Amino acid sequence: MSKKILSLFLVVTMLLGAVFAFSACGNEKDDDGIKAALICLHGDSSTYDKNFIDAFKVACANKGLTEEDYTIITDIDEDTVCYDKAADFADSGYDVVFADSFGHEAYMIQAAKEYPEVQFCHATGTKAHTEGLANYQNAFASIYQGRFLAGVAAGLKLVELYGDAEGKVSDENAKIGYVGAHPYAEVVSGYTSFYLGVKSIVANVTMEVRYTGSWYDETAEKTTAEALIAAGCKLISQHADSMGAPTACENANIPNVAYNGETGKNTFVIASRIDWVPYYEYMLDCVMNGEDIADDWTGTLANGAVKITALGAAAAEGTQAKLDEVAAKLNDGSLKVFDCATFTVGGK
Repeated sequence: MSKKILSLFLVVTMLLGAVFAFSACGNEKDDDGIKAALICLHGDSSTYDKNFIDAFKVACANKGLTEEDYTIITDIDEDTVCYDKAADFADSGYDVVFADSFGHEAYMIQAAKEYPEVQFCHATGTKAHTEGLANYQNAFASIYQGRFLAGVAAGLKLVELYGDAEGKVSDENAKIGYVGAHPYAEVVSGYTSFYLGVKSIVANVTMEVRYTGSWYDETAEKTTAEALIAAGCKLISQHADSMGAPTACENANIPNVAYNGETGKNTFVIASRIDWVPYYEYMLDCVMNGEDIADDWTGTLANGAVKITALGAAAAEGTQAKLDEVAAKLNDGSLKVFDCATFTVGGK
């Protein structure tokens, strides 16, 4: 081989090596994957936060993230601490940060404005569509579908306990109670859909709602449930995050319909919950592929984000068959939860 050809060969080899090196450098993100963080208002003792935590771990594992690739922090109040933590994640090279509580929103938006290269996602918020930030998104689910189904199960339990030969329940025994956290739209929508589910089985049902003023206050939730039971409520449900209300029901042997998980040994009927795995996987896929995340993602029964738990020991016989029937109608659109042909407020 001549010196000229040898020199040309060496130049080509060096160029190819440089190209491969550049390509490997450009694919470093794909090789290393991404980093994701979850910010929670409370920890595992909160059924609400535990639901987010468990789903986050599953979704990260499904997408190939190891425990070195994701971080979960708990007990982050709805104040500037949320911003501080979100900013810390951004400074530490995280690609996406998710916060799970309504009051976190303002601080997530603040972080999103300061770190445009990082994606910030938030559950239950309302401002993504008005803020117009490419890196800030809201997500929630049509949980009212699940609460309606839970209401159907509750109605069947009332009939089992108090129904006459024709399945009718007296007005006295058709009173139920609901422990709510705050008088927010999410809570009102939830207890209204639950009530409508019960009403589809027990037409004369009435429901008393009392608020605790907190998402998580075990003592307040327990005493509120006890007060509702003392007021004659024959079944208790809740939009609150501790075991307070279920404990009161267990102590009084009153059926309980929960939120986000199974509660109680003997009195638990059913619970509704949001399965966050579908959204987390969607969110991670978008970040991995450099795609936009929807401003307002909504989960449903149909896409697997709205769930009801397995029936508890207190569920009435025949409940599962009825729930399957109702869920099918919700999915095909033949049944609407908020159907103004059957339910109005003040005639409107």
